[in-house]
Amino acid sequence: MPATAGMVSSEEKFASQIGAQILEKGGNAVDAAVAIGFALSVTLPKAGNLAGGGFMMIHDAKHQKNTAIDYRETAPGKAHRDMYIVDGQVDQNMLRYSGKSTAVPGTVAGLIYAQKKYGKLTLSEVITPAIRLAEEGFPISWGLSESLKARAKRLKADAGFAKVFYPAKGGFYPHGYRLIRKDLAHTLKLIRKKGRDGFYKGEVADKLIRAITRFGGIMTKDDLSNYRPTERQPVTGTYLGYSIVTMPPPSSGGVHLIQMLNTLENFPLAKWGANRAKTIQVMVEAMRSAYADRSYYLGDPDFVKIPVKQLTSKAYAKHISEQITLGKARKSTDVKPGNLTPYESPQTTHFSVIDKDGNMVSNTYTLNYSYGSGHMVAGTGIVLNNEMDDFSAKPGVPNGYGLVGGEANSVQPGKRPLSSMTPTLVFKDGQPFLATGSPGGSTIITVTMETIVNVLAFDMNIAAATAWPRFHHQWLPDVVFVEPGISEDTNEKLREMGYKIKKGRTLGNTQSIQVINGMQFGSADPRRPGGTVVAAKASTK
Repeated sequence: MPATAGMVSSEEKFASQIGAQILEKGGNAVDAAVAIGFALSVTLPKAGNLAGGGFMMIHDAKHQKNTAIDYRETAPGKAHRDMYIVDGQVDQNMLRYSGKSTAVPGTVAGLIYAQKKYGKLTLSEVITPAIRLAEEGFPISWGLSESLKARAKRLKADAGFAKVFYPAKGGFYPHGYRLIRKDLAHTLKLIRKKGRDGFYKGEVADKLIRAITRFGGIMTKDDLSNYRPTERQPVTGTYLGYSIVTMPPPSSGGVHLIQMLNTLENFPLAKWGANRAKTIQVMVEAMRSAYADRSYYLGDPDFVKIPVKQLTSKAYAKHISEQITLGKARKSTDVKPGNLTPYESPQTTHFSVIDKDGNMVSNTYTLNYSYGSGHMVAGTGIVLNNEMDDFSAKPGVPNGYGLVGGEANSVQPGKRPLSSMTPTLVFKDGQPFLATGSPGGSTIITVTMETIVNVLAFDMNIAAATAWPRFHHQWLPDVVFVEPGISEDTNEKLREMGYKIKKGRTLGNTQSIQVINGMQFGSADPRRPGGTVVAAKASTK
């Protein structure tokens, strides 16, 4: 149902309801987004978090300003380039499941920074609903119940997880069981009382470092206390007359989203139609080139120089389009990163918010793997991330999502790992038109791109654009992943062109809001259970 008083779309029902309630209380889109972020740490433990990190895109309607909040995690001060190399090979267990897999968390600092600078309410007002959820409990959703069953072997091995999420006598809590998270409520109360110091210093910080050290980590209290989010200038571009405003490095998402859209402007996609074989071909080839460039050029802009202007230029996209031969697949072994002149989990979660004044937020944050490293900090309810896997532990060796990275994304102290998270805002004639983004590890960029193309090129409404079958290519491996809804006839035509097709994979989980003639329309992706759009009622303030 359309709305005018504000709308939220997130992966979890209670978080969406809390976001809408904050809007009704007189909060703006940033207040609602921060409330959702804290609520998801309670109800969506596989991805919602306090000890992860992410990116927030904000549109300030009053000042017509767009900004990007980078609260991505950082490598600890004792980290070094070859810390995961044992006998010349990457120790995957150390990289993904030990204390050394955990990067310095950014979520709490990032949410507090955004709310203090761009919100209207107090931190207490936006965090209290999450505290209430944790204290009073909430019924376990079917999605959470199934997730805990699927990952029981890994999670039950950790005493913290076992105590919170599994019955002491064995088995599983049933769907609908009221789960109370008192330790997490205590942590949230400390944050409410002391702000960022309630997490990065004192009792919680002591417990974090003690746990990470016990699991073999190298993080220190100084790493925690020194963490700071940073505000960055968004990457911008245009597609079919619409303005695209998206996340800059250390996200690779925004740069390559613009690069792919620029490439696609050179082909008559609207004339060809959605998910026709030749339409998919040119979109796959745009993806192939973007991910090849990602492997070489992208990293933390505070450590490496990234040719953003060249990668996002219309001229470079025209050059890429001229390398595409209709009806014939390229080989990834023949596609190298572009020669530019001088001049970066699937278990992530995304939410979008718009308020009555047209302020918008598109936020993606993560622990990396589902439930991060699989470790919980005893007495806090905090799940540890394993974001160090997003670095190139050994340049040229794929990470957990099959993405190949180079020296630009090597491990260095204080450095932010490269990400695919792509929170994005779209404007029509300068006015808010679309807020979107997705989880999905390496597929995030292509899923976000396809959603935008579906709306802008194929004139789908946001519900149709969200549900439409997707496909994905990331340079290496040289495979086109297709969802079941793409016809076998189309798949066969792609095979005849020379593409290797792999079927059955579900791609992404977008949470989007579209504005048409002043009316707000939301869509929660049906690919994962629990996604909910909630329209706010008229504010009482």
